[in-house]
Amino acid sequence: MDARAGPGAAAGAGTQLEPDALADRIAAIASDRKAIDVRVLDLREIVSYTDYFVICSGNTDRHTRAIHDAIRLELKDAHGLLPRRVEGDREGRWILMDYLDCVVHVFTPDARDYYRLEQLWGEAPARARE
Repeated sequence: MDARAGPGAAAGAGTQLEPDALADRIAAIASDRKAIDVRVLDLREIVSYTDYFVICSGNTDRHTRAIHDAIRLELKDAHGLLPRRVEGDREGRWILMDYLDCVVHVFTPDARDYYRLEQLWGEAPARARE
C-alpha cells in the first residue's frame, strides 16, 4: 500500500485497500446511494498528490450529504479508513473528501456544471461507474 495511506487510517480496523481498489469501492458506494454520473479519473501519471479522483453528483444538497455519509461510514467500518480532510459537508454543494490516494468530489448538479472538473482534468484517463 502507498505510504500516503497511513495517516488516513483509523487504528485497529479492517483490511487495507490499494488505491485503485479504494477508488472502485468509493465509486460503488456512491452508486449504491444513487449518485449520478459517477466517474473515476486516473491521475497517477499527471499529479503526485493523489492517484484518483472519484467525481459524482447528488440531486440535492441533502443527497450529496447522504452520499458523503455512506462513503465515510463504509470505509471506516469495513477498512478503518477516515478521510484526512473533509470540506463542504455543511453546505452540501461540493463535498470534498481527501483519502490521500483518492480524492472524492460529491457535487450538486449546478456546482458540478460550474466547476467542470472533468474538463479541467480532461487528459486523465476516466471510467464511468454504471
